[in-house]
Amino acid sequence: MFQAIGRHVSLPARAGIAALLNPRFTASTLKLMGGKGRTFSPLFRNTVNPTSVRGGGPINVAPDKVSVDLDGRILPNLSPELLMSELRGIAGPASEIEVLSHDSGLQRPDLGLFETLSDVLKESDADGIPVPMLMPAATDGRLFARLGIQTYGFLPMLLPETLDFAATIHGPDERVPVDAINFGAGAIYRLLQRYGRTL
Repeated sequence: MFQAIGRHVSLPARAGIAALLNPRFTASTLKLMGGKGRTFSPLFRNTVNPTSVRGGGPINVAPDKVSVDLDGRILPNLSPELLMSELRGIAGPASEIEVLSHDSGLQRPDLGLFETLSDVLKESDADGIPVPMLMPAATDGRLFARLGIQTYGFLPMLLPETLDFAATIHGPDERVPVDAINFGAGAIYRLLQRYGRTL
């Protein structure tokens, strides 16, 4: 992803990408990037978010045990055991940590359809530059991965530069412009036409 982006940016930006990809400088480079660094940060480390906390009963009695459910996201090809080890290092030896569920993705994604998707995007937007993307979240594609099926997160949208799309995702005012939906529908229609001819 970053190598593909690096081919289309200025020399200073390429130096920044090189620093991101160097483990010694990743954390400091992300910090220097400010808001964009927060967007890219989950692409370089495992993450967890507490989603459920349980413990105690009567309001005036300290609980002897508290449990916390964590929604963890691990980087590709890493194991849940590694994340558990990292959490034990933070929580301390008295903590008990177990994996409640884990959906592993494909070990090596098949990018065989990427060129076709790229061609469709270039036809739709001559200025567009298709790049493969590591998504810092979960996708229903993980369920198909159990069956060995490669999925593609192909949802083309031509968004205005003034829209901070990353800030709207799952936010209280999650939205995209109608023109972006129309653009995407047209691109997907062209993809289906092209893919149908190759079968």
